[in-house]
Amino acid sequence: MIDQNLLTPRQIVAELDKYIIGQKEAKKNVAIALRNRWRRMHVKSDMQREIVPNNILMIGATGVGKTEIARRLAKIADAPFTKVEASKFTEVGYVGRDVESMVRDLVEQSVNLVKQAKKEEVKVKAEQAVEDIILDALIPPVRNRGTVSTTEVGEAQDSSRMSDAELNERTRERFREKIRSGEIDDRKIEVSVQAPQGNGIGMIGGGMDEASMINLQDMLQNMLPKRTKKRKVTIAEAKKLLLEEESAKLIDMDEVKEEAIKKAENTGIIFIDEIDKIAGGSKKNGGGPDVSREGVQRDLLPIVEGSAVNTKYGVINTDHILFVAAGAFHVAKPSDLIPELQGRFPIRVELNSLTEADFYQILKEPKNALTKQYEALIASEGVSLEYSDEALHEIARIAFHINAEVENIGARRLHTVMSKLLNDILFDIPEQIPPNAKVLITKEMVQERLNGLVQNKDLSEFIL
Repeated sequence: MIDQNLLTPRQIVAELDKYIIGQKEAKKNVAIALRNRWRRMHVKSDMQREIVPNNILMIGATGVGKTEIARRLAKIADAPFTKVEASKFTEVGYVGRDVESMVRDLVEQSVNLVKQAKKEEVKVKAEQAVEDIILDALIPPVRNRGTVSTTEVGEAQDSSRMSDAELNERTRERFREKIRSGEIDDRKIEVSVQAPQGNGIGMIGGGMDEASMINLQDMLQNMLPKRTKKRKVTIAEAKKLLLEEESAKLIDMDEVKEEAIKKAENTGIIFIDEIDKIAGGSKKNGGGPDVSREGVQRDLLPIVEGSAVNTKYGVINTDHILFVAAGAFHVAKPSDLIPELQGRFPIRVELNSLTEADFYQILKEPKNALTKQYEALIASEGVSLEYSDEALHEIARIAFHINAEVENIGARRLHTVMSKLLNDILFDIPEQIPPNAKVLITKEMVQERLNGLVQNKDLSEFIL
């Protein structure tokens, strides 16, 4: 990850280019939005509070990279990120999720990020504590030292000149080295671990909103005593189980909550997908669904404008959260959104539909390209998979052709095509194709296996 202090817009675009092909205008705008956040945090006057992020509205067909741009941007910035579908929200009186839940989801992500960073800081101390617990299970207190065999004690057996405590300490140190080296990872020991909490406490009756319900459940769970249970596990498993618990004991959760709220407020990114689904269509006076859509927009408005939202970790202000909305806008237009909401997304970016050349680059260049994913999957069986350049061009041509003939689902079409192409190979490994074999995907093989997709007009079997 790049140091955030060095995240210039050009560097951000260069990082995005490693995973996303094309869409230069969209990348440029999100890079500026991210850099502006850093700039705002370094404004030394009261103006800092007045500078609000320029939220972005991405317009483009499915599968062109809208979600991926926002998701990768959050990873580059180490920022909390949450994605929601606008169509899942409904105004009060309709069944659905409360719009504030997306902010609560963001805070949850932020808490996890901060908690993980804090756990890394205390990892060495936590590992020492875990070693002590495992040693206590292996080497009982001095009075009951009957379970350690004389052969394992080894040199420490010379007890004529040592007290029991000294002998015990030397034995523990020898076993500590064995634990660290993994020499006795397969040995089973009995440890006490925290029992998992229940799935929540059910409430009878209505009249309570989602935030109040979460807070009440959290409060009741904190009042209940923590339960532990004994488990017989290998030392390797005990290390993992106990490390999580010991790390949690060493970090200050109040500090985590404060930092997480601040991180979510200043660096959080909320991606609202399918915003076109809640845009009012041509019917201005219609009832039913159109009323509900406009209601959702009006519920979203205060969140995007900036408001205080209550979460179980504290109150969060949404003034400086970056909102990125996206939609295909095939039926509705951005102008069908209510004017107040339109005004809250001043940056509009139209993403280009993918060309055949784009498909070829998507297969070849990104660090997480689908071709590389399949190479890694097959390599786990000891089989080498390679593609000729002509084969990649042919896969791109077929995927583009199917999108044009049936329905344009963008780069997601490549998943269908690659799966159809490689299914037989994946099925034949390792019986028919043994380890250390090499499989080369040629243009002829692609045509033979995929031409049926192109020729068959009724492609419903293969459509995602």
